[in-house]
Amino acid sequence: MSLPAMPSIPNVSVEIRDLHKSFRGEEVLKGINCKIDPGGIFVIMGPSGSGKSVLLKHIIGLLQPDRGEILIQGQSIDSPDIRDIFRMAMVFQSAALLTSLTVAENVGLFLSEHRLAPPDQIARVVAEKLAAVGLEGLEDRMPNELSGGMQKRVAIARALVGDPQLILFDEPTGELDPLMAVAVGEEILKLKNRSQATSIVVTHDRNLAFGIADRMAMIKAGRILFIGLPDELKDNPDPVIQEFLHAELPPLNHNPSRL
Repeated sequence: MSLPAMPSIPNVSVEIRDLHKSFRGEEVLKGINCKIDPGGIFVIMGPSGSGKSVLLKHIIGLLQPDRGEILIQGQSIDSPDIRDIFRMAMVFQSAALLTSLTVAENVGLFLSEHRLAPPDQIARVVAEKLAAVGLEGLEDRMPNELSGGMQKRVAIARALVGDPQLILFDEPTGELDPLMAVAVGEEILKLKNRSQATSIVVTHDRNLAFGIADRMAMIKAGRILFIGLPDELKDNPDPVIQEFLHAELPPLNHNPSRL
């Protein structure tokens, strides 16, 4: 038995048309329109609570919109056979590894659960994907034996097992220290060069966004404020955008006499 054939095309386009979504009467997405070209890294940036992750879950099909549609390579995400035509994967904010399984079992879960290959072949694929994210030789480790950054890379390896044409990342550097965040950003860039898959990255991490993006969107309060190149976003005069890009903590007012 062999693994399923590689996709006939390595990447896909995504189009979002007039997307609306409400929860308990509160409108979270307010008419999102966006076109994402195949290949490269498209970053959706914005503050917490702006609707970024909700949008991502619509693209992967985890949520259904109240109104509007999403097209993958021109075909509706609601098509019953969309998963048979296009391969999509998502790397969740928490990594979402199963703590009772080893690293190898987590990475190979899709193949073993669907009986797509015999164990020896799954082991070879798992080793290949772990090596691709710099984690070769860690197959027998448990998730709780890994750092947060390593867990994120295991999640990326798991996403790669199905040779996806579209990969979505939800806050991939969330809860990571700066060095680990840089390492994960580097893996996303390497992935672009190796697989040519279309990548959509949701983040509020400004360093990550400008470090990896080919094109970017800025979203706030459920509306897209900007779509374009990273340098164009930096130069955009919109005060809302500039406030987000240059937000900093105020200096602490330490009073030694009170310590």
